[in-house]
Amino acid sequence: MLRVTGDINKMQAVHPLLPFMGVRFVVVDTELTGLDEKADSIVSIGAVRMTGGIIDIGDAFYQLINPETMLSASSVVIHEIMPSEVAAKPPIEAVLAEFLEFAGDNILLGHFISIDLAFLNREMKRIFNHEIRNSVLDTFSIYAWLSKRLKTRDCFATAPSGYRLYDIVKCFGIPVNGVHNAIADAYTTAQLMQRFFPLLTEVGIHNMGELLKIGKPFNGGEQVRLTGEFGNF
Repeated sequence: MLRVTGDINKMQAVHPLLPFMGVRFVVVDTELTGLDEKADSIVSIGAVRMTGGIIDIGDAFYQLINPETMLSASSVVIHEIMPSEVAAKPPIEAVLAEFLEFAGDNILLGHFISIDLAFLNREMKRIFNHEIRNSVLDTFSIYAWLSKRLKTRDCFATAPSGYRLYDIVKCFGIPVNGVHNAIADAYTTAQLMQRFFPLLTEVGIHNMGELLKIGKPFNGGEQVRLTGEFGNF
């Protein structure tokens, strides 16, 4: 039986007046065998920690997973994870327990994180009988909120070519390597959040209560999937 140290049933509440620049975040990304939440599986989890706008590049989590469903040719083209690379890797049960240890009670942050959460929570419910209880922020939600208030500013005045992570970060001068990888994409998302923090302060957002409201996932990932804009497994 899997055992996770610490009490994952009692997540620390985030005080709404706490300045967000002193809060610890875990930026997470997953790679999948596909986007069907019922039929596809997680093939890798990557995460980095950051405190406010400071990324701890030496404190990261990355694990390949032997997925429960077969890797498809279309998914391999995107993340370049071959079946031979994951054949001897641990199952999701072991990796998810390790990820929970890494995440602790920190705020989870991701781009279109509702998609990652859909797959993570499916496994959470199966293995631990409950969903992830951490507070969650979506960088796409934050981007959409800022774009309405900074309409004349660079990267907001003209909408990017799409709403995927790589489409947005290029405008902010964040380099991308063109290949989707969970740990690399988590680091890229963390860099995007770095760019957002001073902009949030500029428009009057200073504490976690405010940030959690504007950064709440609002099914943006679901909407983009329906329109075919989202292509990151």
